[in-house]
Amino acid sequence: MTSDIAAPAAEPTAVNGHEVNGHGVAHSTASFKALLIGCIGVVYGDIGTSPLYALREAVVAASGTSGVAAPEAVLGVVSLILWALIVVVTLKYVLILLRADNHGEGGTLALMALAQRAVTKGAGAIVLLGIVSGALFYGDAVITPALSVLSAIEGIKLVTATFEPYVVPLTVLILLALFAAQSRGTAGVAAFFGPVMTIWFAVIAIGAIIPVMRHPEVLMAFNPMLAVWFMLHHGIIGFVTLGAVFLAVTGAEALYADLGHFGKRPIQTAWLFIVLPSLALNYLGQGALVIADPKAIENPFFLMFPDWALIPMVALATVATVIASQAVITGAYSLTRQAIQLGLLPRFEIRHTSEAHFGQIYIPRINALLFIAVMLLVLMFRSSSALASAYGIAVTGTMVVTGMMGFVVIWRVWNWSPLAAAALMAPFLILDLTFLAANLLKVLEGGWVPLALGAVVMLLMYTWRRGSKLLFEKSRKLEFPLDELVAMLEKRPPQRVSGTAVFLTSDPASAPTALMHSLKHYKVLHEKNVILTIETAATPRVDPSERVRLEQVSKTFTKVTLRFGFMESPNVPKALAIARKLGWQFDIMSTSFFLSRRALKPAAHSGMPRWQDHLFIALSRTANDATDYFQIPSGRVVEVGTQVTV
Repeated sequence: MTSDIAAPAAEPTAVNGHEVNGHGVAHSTASFKALLIGCIGVVYGDIGTSPLYALREAVVAASGTSGVAAPEAVLGVVSLILWALIVVVTLKYVLILLRADNHGEGGTLALMALAQRAVTKGAGAIVLLGIVSGALFYGDAVITPALSVLSAIEGIKLVTATFEPYVVPLTVLILLALFAAQSRGTAGVAAFFGPVMTIWFAVIAIGAIIPVMRHPEVLMAFNPMLAVWFMLHHGIIGFVTLGAVFLAVTGAEALYADLGHFGKRPIQTAWLFIVLPSLALNYLGQGALVIADPKAIENPFFLMFPDWALIPMVALATVATVIASQAVITGAYSLTRQAIQLGLLPRFEIRHTSEAHFGQIYIPRINALLFIAVMLLVLMFRSSSALASAYGIAVTGTMVVTGMMGFVVIWRVWNWSPLAAAALMAPFLILDLTFLAANLLKVLEGGWVPLALGAVVMLLMYTWRRGSKLLFEKSRKLEFPLDELVAMLEKRPPQRVSGTAVFLTSDPASAPTALMHSLKHYKVLHEKNVILTIETAATPRVDPSERVRLEQVSKTFTKVTLRFGFMESPNVPKALAIARKLGWQFDIMSTSFFLSRRALKPAAHSGMPRWQDHLFIALSRTANDATDYFQIPSGRVVEVGTQVTV
C-alpha cells in the first residue's frame, strides 16, 4: 500500500554557533582547522587505506605468469599509480568537479539534479545517468568494508602463520560490530575520525622514508614516460595491470560527495598538502621495498615496518579501515535519502541519531541489506586479493557517469562552448573509459558482483520511477478538478464542523481522493480546508522564506505548497508553522490531516510488463508510512483507504 504524496533529507541546524549537517560535521561556518581535520577523517578514509592492497595487486598483475616483476616493471607500476592520483583525483576532482556544486552540495545525485535543471531536452537521459551512478555506488558501499577490513586483518599473518585461520572470523566480528553500532549514530566516534586518520597518513608516510632513502632510484617513477613505457611494452598484461592500478584512486568520488559537508577549500587543502604527499611517499616506499626484495610483494605495506611495529600497525590499519567503511556506509544512507526525495526509491524509515547533528541519519533497511551483502562477500572471497577483482568496476562506472554529467554542467550551467567543455572533460572521460575497460577484464573473477548489485538497484529505481509516473497519470484521469468541486461546495455547502482539515495530495489541480471519500462517507466539511502539496526542489536545501506558498481558492479552501530540498527531511507541522507569518493561523491541536492510503492491484493493461507491475506493487508495500515520513503527529491523522489498479 502507498499514499498519494511525494517524498525527503536534512536541514542544517545550529549547534554552538555552527551549522551542522551530513555526517554530523560542521558546515562551512566552522573553523577551517576543524573542517580540515574532519574531512581527513570522513572524505579520505577510503582512498587513504588503498595502499594496503593497491600496489600489491598491481605488481602481481604486472608479474604475469612469471610471478616476479622486474625492477623496471615495478617502477612503471608506481609511476602509473602516482599519475593516476595526479590526473584523476587532483585534476579532475580536486581542481574541476569541486567547482561544479549544486548550491554548495556535491555527489552524483546532486550533479544529476543540477544537470537536469540545466537542459531542456534530454532530461530523461540525465536521470538515467543518475540512476546508473547511484546504483553503482551501492556496489562500492558493499565492497569497501569487506575489502578494506580484510586487507587490514591479513597483516596479522605476518606476525605468525598461526593467526591465518582467524583472519576471516576476525573480519566478520569487526564488521558485525560496525553494522550493529550504526543505530546508535556516529556522533560520539566521529570526533576521533579526523585525528586517527591524520595519524594514519603521518605513519604511512614516515614508514616509507627508509625504503625510499635506501633505493632513491624509485623517485624516477615521477617521470610519466615510465608509465607510458610500461603500457607500451607489456601489451595485455599492461592493460590488466591498469585495472589493479585503479584500486589506488577508489574513494575519489567521496571528495565530491562530501563537498557540502566540509566545503571546497578544506577538501582541496587536505588533499594537496597532507593526503597526496603521504600516499605518494607510501607507494614509493612500497615500490622501493619490492625492487630490493621481490618476495616482499607478499604484503609490501606491512613489510615496510619493523617487526616490533607489526601488531600496532595492524591495529591502526584496522581502525583506519573501519573509519573508511563507516564513511561509505554513511554515504549510502545519504544517497538513499536523496534518491527517495528525487523519486527514485520508495519511502524508507529514516531515523535521526543525533539531536545536535540534524543530518546524522540511520536507515535500518539499508543497513540490514548492506550487512548481509558484505558478509556474503567476505565468506565468498575470503581474501583481499580475491576480493580486489570485484573492486573497481563500480567506481570506474560512477566516474564515467560523473564525467559525462560534468560535461553537461560545464556546457549548460557554466555557459562554456560545447567544444571547450569537451576539450576539458574528454581526456578525463577517455582515461575513465580506459580504466573501466581494464576493470571489465575482471568480470568473471569477481567483477560481476558490483555489476549484478548495480543492475538490481537500477531495476528497482527505474521501476519505482516509471510506476509512480504511470500511477500519477492514471490517478489524475480519475480525479475531479478541484476548482469545480470548490465552486459546487460553495453553492451547496454540506454540514460544517469546527477546525481545519489538511488533505495531502501530489496533484493540487485535482480534488484529493481523501477529500472526495470524506464528503462521500461523512457528508461534512471542516470550517477551513487546506489542499497540501509537498514539492522536492532541484536544490539541496530551500530557504525558509521560500518554504511555504499560499493560494486562497475560496473562503474555506486554501492551497498550500511546501518546498523541501533533496537533502532535507520534510517536517510538515514545522513548515506549516511558518505559514503563520503569511496570515494563516495554524494550530496543530485543531487540525486533522487526511491521507489517502492506496491498495494497488495490477491492471489488465498498463505501461509496464506484468512482472514489473508486481515489482512496483511489492516496492510500494515496503514504503514507510507517510505519517512518520513527514513527521506528522499520528494522533492528528485520518487515513482513507482506496483500491487502485496500476
